[in-house]
Amino acid sequence: MEQGKQSMLSGWFAALTRKKLRIAAFEQHDRNPNSRALDRQAMLLLTVQGLYGIANALSGTFLPIYLWKASQSYGLIGWFNFVQYAVSGLTFWLAGKWVKEYNKMNSLRLGVALSGVFYFIVLLLGKTAVTYAYLLGAVNGIALGCFWLAYNVVYFEITEPGNRDRFNGWAGLLGSGAGIVVPWLSGTIITLSQGERGYSIIFTISAVIFVVAALLSFGLRKRDIEGRYDWKHGIKQLAERGNPWRKAVPALAAQGVREGVFMFLIGLLVFIATKNEQKLGNYSLITSLVALVSFFLIGKLLKPGRRRIAMIIGALTIAAAVTPLFWPLSYTTLLVFGISTSIFMPLYHIPMTSVVFDLIGRNEASAKHREEFVVLREAALTSGRLLGLAAYLIVLPFAGRYPQAVPWLLLAVGLFPVVGWFCIQSVIGMKDMAAARK
Repeated sequence: MEQGKQSMLSGWFAALTRKKLRIAAFEQHDRNPNSRALDRQAMLLLTVQGLYGIANALSGTFLPIYLWKASQSYGLIGWFNFVQYAVSGLTFWLAGKWVKEYNKMNSLRLGVALSGVFYFIVLLLGKTAVTYAYLLGAVNGIALGCFWLAYNVVYFEITEPGNRDRFNGWAGLLGSGAGIVVPWLSGTIITLSQGERGYSIIFTISAVIFVVAALLSFGLRKRDIEGRYDWKHGIKQLAERGNPWRKAVPALAAQGVREGVFMFLIGLLVFIATKNEQKLGNYSLITSLVALVSFFLIGKLLKPGRRRIAMIIGALTIAAAVTPLFWPLSYTTLLVFGISTSIFMPLYHIPMTSVVFDLIGRNEASAKHREEFVVLREAALTSGRLLGLAAYLIVLPFAGRYPQAVPWLLLAVGLFPVVGWFCIQSVIGMKDMAAARK
């Protein structure tokens, strides 16, 4: 469930957390850096991102349900996600050189096209897709890695300091709108079409939308090449004494530990508790709407000077939100968990993401290595996600004999954001980062 929500609200995250980022202030552009107008290229990138988000929101929330119904295996779903995360992280690292030195637009197009191919393959395989779950996870991992690496870099290059907030505002509107409406629509289609046929319909629609997005992406111009890719740049940051990335990387990994388990397991638990896809769609609608309001309000009220206290409050409250899951599993207890998490998650995610992107843009030399830093950020998150999934796969065999094993696992991984706060709290408010924001 949270995997779907993360994809749905990714645009909203950008709108609220990248406002202070000024990487483009160090770049030389032909356009007026103070202009607030969005040119055709920016609008086209927004369209491609919007279609990509809609297609993923349409099917991504229900893909774990589809695989579980065919396999009745919690372990298979865990391994599918493990392979997906591992391959996605590896793709980020390998594609970094391609994106920086060759054609980043082809990486973006390949990511969109492979996402469409992924759902087309699932559609063709039907229930036998579980036989090829690991291969499918690898395909989707490559697609995610290629798209998001290229998108993050193109986003920096295609906008100006004067219009970046407007771009992010539109991205946030598209992302949050898709997150609220589309999963609910998917649940309705699956329920009315009585299961298998409904899944075929939503997978087909997703594949078609990806094809349209891939075709539209050819309207995006090839971007200029700047500099050479440094394979060891991330390692150099971690080896340098006093470098803030030595604290940011473990903090991101701690964030990833929680994401690795929660991003797929909560939606699966909602379906198991209700046996109804429409209920899962309703769950997504309610929690996403609450998250939208919470992100909007906290994003407006939170100031850089309050990031440290906001993060620890957010980390403790989203950990405490797991406690209802120790009660007998039901739609009500899961809804209490989902609403509580949606309310308090922005207190943690907004400062964390802002601090990391501030690190990328803290000076001109750092900004020139934006591709390498995006790869380093993803490597940290991926390592944490894999660690969280490994814990899930280790605990899973004991769940039959000890019903409370899964709630205790969720509480344990849910506490990792507190670890992340301890790692990064000294980085918050660094003088050179504050200067970069100004």
